[in-house]
Amino acid sequence: MSDPEPEPELLSDAGGEAPADEEYARAYAEGFGEGIRSALREIVQHTSRGHTAQELRILAESRLARLAEEVELKRKSLLAPPRRPAWNSLLRAPSGARPWVAPVPGAAPTLRLRPGASVLVREERPARALDFVRASAGAFPRLVVISTRPPELPPASSPGRTDILLGGAGTGEPGSAEHLTPGEIGGRVRGPTEAPGGALVYVDAVEYLTTENSFEQTLRFVHWLVTQAKETGSAVVVSFDRRSIDLKEMSRLEHAFDTVL
Repeated sequence: MSDPEPEPELLSDAGGEAPADEEYARAYAEGFGEGIRSALREIVQHTSRGHTAQELRILAESRLARLAEEVELKRKSLLAPPRRPAWNSLLRAPSGARPWVAPVPGAAPTLRLRPGASVLVREERPARALDFVRASAGAFPRLVVISTRPPELPPASSPGRTDILLGGAGTGEPGSAEHLTPGEIGGRVRGPTEAPGGALVYVDAVEYLTTENSFEQTLRFVHWLVTQAKETGSAVVVSFDRRSIDLKEMSRLEHAFDTVL
């Protein structure tokens, strides 16, 4: 009995090398297949974590928004072996996908928030984020403040300002802090942002939310807030101390924003 003939697709060409167009087609097909597998794996992972259809849509839109950057990084990584990272780069927190040069200390802030913008400011205490809000407050008819402590932002009392103060027992009186879930906070933000002209939303309570809730719940709320700003012509500024979470979580948080400082 003779040995079985090899499968046709395993046979090489007479010259021993595949044509150039065949090599190109094979490389393209393999990359295409790997991209589909990666996307399906990510969908399965998000689904297994209990995300709703609306949350899956938000996550997909966020991923699509930075797809071109990921493809370019992949292309560059294939052109040459990756360089060995220096130890100091391994110890630093990840930089934002869209770097921005901070203003000189003491100088007037140059960043003006446009409708639909979302900015994450990494700082130990709220400072630069408040400067950006002060510089841009005049471009929006309403201001929403989500904080554990009332920041010094004019106007302190105005029909166009909504303060959502977190962390207290909640007396029901104006200015009293409350224990609110991310969903309840979203309900209070929806009105000002969906009104004509939108609203400027300032947040410095993400650390508190990650403590009172899970990081996943807080991240879903942040994604919703950023999407809400884009859809209503509002803007979001978040002041956050990156020491409060690990590097992997910080990277996921950064990817939710248009600009990271």
